[in-house]
Amino acid sequence: MKRVAFVLPVWIYVVAFYAYPLVTNVRMGFLDYTVSSFYTGVAPFVGLRNYREVFHSPAFAGTVVNTLLFTAGSLLFQFGIGLALAVFFQRKFPLNGVLRSLLLVPWLLPLVVSGTAWRWILETDSGVLNQTLLQLHLLDQPVPWLASTDWALLAVMLVNIWVGIPFNMVILYGGLQAIPAHLYEAAALDGAGAWDRFRRITVPLLRPVTAVVLTLGLIYTLKVFDVIMVLTQGGPADSSQTLTTFSYDLSFQRLAFGHGAAVGNLLILVAVGFAAVYLRTERRSST
Repeated sequence: MKRVAFVLPVWIYVVAFYAYPLVTNVRMGFLDYTVSSFYTGVAPFVGLRNYREVFHSPAFAGTVVNTLLFTAGSLLFQFGIGLALAVFFQRKFPLNGVLRSLLLVPWLLPLVVSGTAWRWILETDSGVLNQTLLQLHLLDQPVPWLASTDWALLAVMLVNIWVGIPFNMVILYGGLQAIPAHLYEAAALDGAGAWDRFRRITVPLLRPVTAVVLTLGLIYTLKVFDVIMVLTQGGPADSSQTLTTFSYDLSFQRLAFGHGAAVGNLLILVAVGFAAVYLRTERRSST
C-alpha cells in the first residue's frame, strides 16, 4: 500500500499532463472539431477526412520539405560542431572548464529569450549581423534575414544550430571521456596519426553515443516551435513553416482544430518511431 501511495502522485501527473492530452489530440484528429465543440461537446466523427484535407493542402508539401531541410541541416551542423568542440576540449589548457561552462549558455537560456535576442541580431536595418558585415565591406546592402523567402528558413536554422550545439558537445564529450587513453597511446606508438586515431578509435567507440545524440537531436528538432515563432512565425509566405508551426497555424489561427490535431498526430508517429530507435540503441549499449 505504501508503494502505491508513493508512486500515485507520479501517475496522476503523467495521466493529467501526458496521457490525457495525447489521447485527446489523437481523438481530435478524427473529429470535425470546431470552436462550438468546446461549448457543446458535439464533434462529428469524420474518419480520415482531416488527414486527406491536410495532405491535399497547398502548403503541406512545402511544409514537409521545410521540416526535412530544417531537421537535416540542424542535425548535421549541431553534431559536427559539437563533436569538434568535444574533441577540442579533451586537451588540457588554462580556462578549459570556464570556456566549456560559457558554451552551455545557449542551452540554458529559455528559447523565447534566445529567439528574441537573435531577432534583434538579424534585424534588417539595425541588426548587429548586417551592420558588422557592412562595416567589413562583405555586403553592399543589408540582407533581410527574417523578411525574405530566400533567407528566412536558413536564419531560423542557424539559430536552432546555435541553441543545440551545447547539448551535442556535452554528451559527446562525456562519450570521449569514456574511451580509454591507452588506446590512443598504443596507436601513437604504432605510428598512427591524429586522423587515423580519430577514424579508427574515436569514431567506432563513440558510435553508441552518436546514435543516442542523433536520435534525441532529431526528436527535439522535429518539435522546435519557440524559436521559429519568435523569429518568423513560419513566414514570410510559409517559407520557414514547419510541421509544428503548421499545426499551430491550423489550430489557433484558422481554428481548424481537427486539421491541426492531424498534423500533430503525424509528428507524434514520427517521434514515437525514433523514440523506439533510441530505446533500442540504449538497450544494446547497456548489454
